[in-house]
Amino acid sequence: MQIHSLELDDFSDNTYTLIGIHTTLEEFKLAYSLNQKINTKFEKATYRLDFENKNNNASFSIYEHLNTKFSHNWFLIANQYKNQLQGIKTGLFSTGDVTTYLMPEKKKVDFFLKLEGVFESKFIVKTVNNINAIDQVITSYTINPMTLKSKDFLIF
Repeated sequence: MQIHSLELDDFSDNTYTLIGIHTTLEEFKLAYSLNQKINTKFEKATYRLDFENKNNNASFSIYEHLNTKFSHNWFLIANQYKNQLQGIKTGLFSTGDVTTYLMPEKKKVDFFLKLEGVFESKFIVKTVNNINAIDQVITSYTINPMTLKSKDFLIF
């Protein structure tokens, strides 16, 4: 007779909010703009999200803002990685660009803002509105992580 069973979810902390950002800005300019607009201190992380497969290796950049006072961790994560592969014949050239997405089901999203911790819904709405007020941001919105097939890629 089974007394207690453990599931994989018992070991992971899924308390986070996910915001998708569509923008024309490069990652460092977006981090700077977020620092100015929503009063954060994003810095480039010393690590990256690296994925390897037989055809292509991808490395997604991360910017982080750690707030120890409120136990909140914010991560700005690029959704796409462009890599030039040799040997792919496209037209006259022997190299080709290959784009790999962190979340293939959200290819149109340029960046994800992962907010770890407990936040009030008013704060999340205010944050999204402030991000949308940045000139080069097309739009931003919350994404339910449970609807993503690749949500495990956000656990790091």
